[in-house]
Amino acid sequence: MEPGNVLYIVVCAAGAAGDVGRLVTLAQDDGWAVQIVATPPALDFIDVPALERQTGRPVRSQYRKPYEPRPPRADVIIVAPATYNTINKFAQGIADTYALGLLAEAPGLGIPVVVLPFVNTAFASRDPFRRSVETLRAEGIPVLLGPGRFEPHPPGAGGEILEAYPWALALREIEQHRPR
Repeated sequence: MEPGNVLYIVVCAAGAAGDVGRLVTLAQDDGWAVQIVATPPALDFIDVPALERQTGRPVRSQYRKPYEPRPPRADVIIVAPATYNTINKFAQGIADTYALGLLAEAPGLGIPVVVLPFVNTAFASRDPFRRSVETLRAEGIPVLLGPGRFEPHPPGAGGEILEAYPWALALREIEQHRPR
């Protein structure tokens, strides 16, 4: 991975996770070197060997061991699909997994983060979720939710909207943060 064009994709356990390879392809076509970081539950949603072949990098879900090489630092991070749980924990600064540890630290390191949620209307209507979105946005973290971005789906209908999940939207949002 070349420093200056390193994109971390934090993938969460949501219906769209199985298609994260689409985002990898779009990003690689745009010149990004991609590192997949999966929340532990997301490992059951993704094809780890296929993503490792596609990126040429191991999918990370745990902290590295002291003797393992340090991966290149992320220049930007996309969280997609971002779940209710991850968005709430990220907003609260909770770092109880490797993925959340990266997210908790990124704003303090000046690493831009873009969040593309995949939540249903029941979750999106909750006060804790709305406060979390407001908290992240107040910190300058784009949460691509709402009109013209991505709308929450009805409960139980996530599988029906997988093809419409706007992977490219997140990639367009990070372009303004590409190191020059």
